[in-house]
Amino acid sequence: MDSNVLRGRRVKVTVNGKSYLVEVRGSLTNSPVTVNVNGHPYVVDVEPAEIVTGLVSTSAAALTTMVRETAAPPKAPPPTAPAGPSVSSLRAPMPGAIIEILAQPGERVKFGQPLCTLEAMKMKNAVRSPRDGIVATVEVSPGQTVAHGQVLFTFQVDGESK
Repeated sequence: MDSNVLRGRRVKVTVNGKSYLVEVRGSLTNSPVTVNVNGHPYVVDVEPAEIVTGLVSTSAAALTTMVRETAAPPKAPPPTAPAGPSVSSLRAPMPGAIIEILAQPGERVKFGQPLCTLEAMKMKNAVRSPRDGIVATVEVSPGQTVAHGQVLFTFQVDGESK
């Protein structure tokens, strides 16, 4: 089925015995797509899927569509070891608001240890230490809004004492 067929089209979808009227706004070839479900708008991500069609053995010989997920490209493996002493600061991975500070200056931290909680898009995210080391400074405070890439913490450089 060509995804352009569903551009601006209404379909009835039944999930677990409950029916929904779904209207696709735009083309399914672009993601995200806005859809209306029973009159309520939602923004959804669309991922490619392999579509297999075949004949159903009925008197009308109706066509049916079966969707089977394709293999996703491999993701980069997460780091399994500290980034090393060359990492001198921890930066915000995304814009958001600092909810909680979990480490203080002078505190020894381990790789992967949560240092603060960052709320972004109504989700709380643990921001973790990229290395073993000692926190030199905390550059943010609870309630502060931060930008992507803003320095949150600095670490003592090896050979430097606090």
